[in-house]
Amino acid sequence: MTDDAAQTEPPAPARERHDLIDALRGFALGGVLMVNLASLTLYEFLPDAARASLPTAGFDAIALQAMELLVNIKFITLFSLLFGLGFSLQMERAQAKGGLARFVRRLLILLAIGLIHSYFIWWGDILLTYAVVGLLLVCFRHASNRVLLAAGLTLALLLPPLLSPYMREVLSEWPKQAEAYAGALVAFSSPSLTEALRGNIDMANWARVSNWALLCFVLGRFLLGYWAGRRGLLQYPHRHKVLIVRLFWWCLGIGVAMTVLQFTQAGLRQHYPLLDSEASKFLIRVLLRAGPLALGIAYATGFALLFLRPWWRRGLGVLAPMGRMALTHYLSQSLIGIGLFYAIGLGIGPRWGLAGWGLAWVAIFTTQIALSHWWLARFRFGPMEWAWRSLTYGRRQPMRYPDAGDGLRLAATSSSSARDAEARSPLS
Repeated sequence: MTDDAAQTEPPAPARERHDLIDALRGFALGGVLMVNLASLTLYEFLPDAARASLPTAGFDAIALQAMELLVNIKFITLFSLLFGLGFSLQMERAQAKGGLARFVRRLLILLAIGLIHSYFIWWGDILLTYAVVGLLLVCFRHASNRVLLAAGLTLALLLPPLLSPYMREVLSEWPKQAEAYAGALVAFSSPSLTEALRGNIDMANWARVSNWALLCFVLGRFLLGYWAGRRGLLQYPHRHKVLIVRLFWWCLGIGVAMTVLQFTQAGLRQHYPLLDSEASKFLIRVLLRAGPLALGIAYATGFALLFLRPWWRRGLGVLAPMGRMALTHYLSQSLIGIGLFYAIGLGIGPRWGLAGWGLAWVAIFTTQIALSHWWLARFRFGPMEWAWRSLTYGRRQPMRYPDAGDGLRLAATSSSSARDAEARSPLS
């Protein structure tokens, strides 16, 4: 192989894509956008009295309950599982070619993108954490499947509650959430770009420290996604349908039960003093962490089972181009949200509560789906995916199709059945 050939690797053609993984990634990105709009609209920073004074307060109370039940933590769980699955396939592909240097370089570039996004655009960035945790994932490349499952569950469920008492003491002098949110609301409601940037940096630093358990959250889910990637659950769903069905029903049952516990545990502890012991409270904290994880897995497996049905595959496949441009869309969602709601943009702010939040979600998500189809009918990659890939290989990658009809044929087949070939990274 020539040096040039080694530096320019062709993208996976349509027949080698896993449409299920692409579509599921697009679905997950829609949920992540819904959650991220809580802070992008500035609603999250409002004190209770200000929320109660909004004209949409009655609707907001109902919508927030629905968000808590169906969306919060579940979709970032799904997104993280998919990211771990994709990284596992990239890592094993790199190992098969004789080294992990390119995989590590890819993560370091993502880390740089995350740093820029987090500190200069939007403080709620997840890419920086994904890059750091992805590098840690290299340490597990020789671990058995049992070790991946055990380590993933331990990190996701047990380690944060164990460390929490010590971390509360360590962070006792760190600003409380109410103080940090009040400062953020002032900064992002200011028309001064300097003030907004300063507030963003302050929030980015505060979030990295105060949300220390995010590393355990993400690494645990990455390891579970790594296990799923090794098993080929979403690459070859027809082969694993029995296991996928079992995972769906078990995780759905656990998730629903733990969600009920979330809303009833305070009353139960009052009526049953035994449940108010330290050991019982620790167990409850572990169980409450299991709920969103189980529901995230239920969403993934339920989506996969629907995708196996031809009629559902045609409908859900509409999301596949969105999933293939996930990095571009994730970053653009931050820019759009800031442009709409921050005072340095249009300054809409939180005045319309969750009604405005929901309308923004519909407008942004549907537009991004449409743009994904248009763009990938003409180009091989999304803009940021192309830049990431070119930097990874150290050479400008081909952007356009050699034949203009190739892109149109790719778009036409984007909803076809899941492929029996290698999936690429969730943000590739």
